[in-house]
Amino acid sequence: MKIAFRADASLQMGSGHVMRCLTLADALRAQGAQCHFISRAHPGHLLEAIRQRGYKANSLVAPVQQAQEAIKNIAKKVPDLQQKPTHAAWLGSTWQTDAQETGDILARLQPDWLVVDHYALDQRWEEALAPHYRKLLVIDDLADRPHRCDLLLDQNLGRQPEHYVQWMPAHCQVLTGPHYALLRPEFAALRPYSLQRRKAQPALRQLLITMGGVDQPNATGQVLQALKTCALPAECHITVVMGLTAPWLQNVRELAAQMPWPTEVVVNVNDMARRMADSDLAIGAAGSTSWERCCLGLPTLMVVLADNQRDIATALEHACAAITLDIHKDAQFATELKNAIVNLVSNEIALMNLSHAASNVTTGCGTNLVADQMLDKSSS
Repeated sequence: MKIAFRADASLQMGSGHVMRCLTLADALRAQGAQCHFISRAHPGHLLEAIRQRGYKANSLVAPVQQAQEAIKNIAKKVPDLQQKPTHAAWLGSTWQTDAQETGDILARLQPDWLVVDHYALDQRWEEALAPHYRKLLVIDDLADRPHRCDLLLDQNLGRQPEHYVQWMPAHCQVLTGPHYALLRPEFAALRPYSLQRRKAQPALRQLLITMGGVDQPNATGQVLQALKTCALPAECHITVVMGLTAPWLQNVRELAAQMPWPTEVVVNVNDMARRMADSDLAIGAAGSTSWERCCLGLPTLMVVLADNQRDIATALEHACAAITLDIHKDAQFATELKNAIVNLVSNEIALMNLSHAASNVTTGCGTNLVADQMLDKSSS
């Protein structure tokens, strides 16, 4: 079976879309599938990382400023372009241009499945490319635009199939909830160790900070500044995980050297599951890594960095599986962070309860469930 993935990474949208597609590709490759990626060369792209994982990465031309301005001007005049997804600007071209460029590649590949993980693409793009694939999987988080696909995945807590009824054809199967979260197999493998460790040692000694691979707004720097006034235990050790393309990486390294506690900054780690399992508390963005933390029962102070993360954060907070902080509240953010840490340091029961609720969200086996659904539909 041949599978093509259309997903982008950039300084603006981060790396999560490509990373979860790579996770699914790994599971499909393990079952004999050939996987190919199609990705636009935005600033902050991950084309080389895709190739290093052993996949063919087809690069679409990088967007330029002049082209972006032209797109905006055309959109004011052409009604079809005014009916665009909320995140249409993330594409770096018109959907028609992207469909043409992607179609040229798909015409050569003729994949059994096309997997699309992009907030800027919708039904029009999918229908334009329909002659070039047998079946289509859309990975979405927003439920805000129409699709024409055979399978749709929305791994967010609280999402239900009925949220997509108005956007989907009747024949489409919809998979929803963290039960289907696309996690690498090492998370499920380390889950028993991680959960047992927390029962035996409910204390805050290892703090993990992870704001995504790019962290365009430098939320990591703001968190470190706020932590300086927090009452962390003297024996606490802080680990900051960032991506190599993160624009504020050097600034964060300088801040880390000034922290009152030993603070290391690590880049492009390949042992995130182990680091999470060995951590007692995380301060992390409300993105796709939320499900990794939940699988391992890692208590989390969750920081909302973008509007499209608010639903995830709200759902996890309602499930008592995370404590949400709003970094956009400026001075209030530092106070909220300080109060949350004081409560967790002085109340081990609260730390354990947070861990238990998080661990109930997902067991980390979703990737194989989604891969099996694709293989079953291919044979039917």
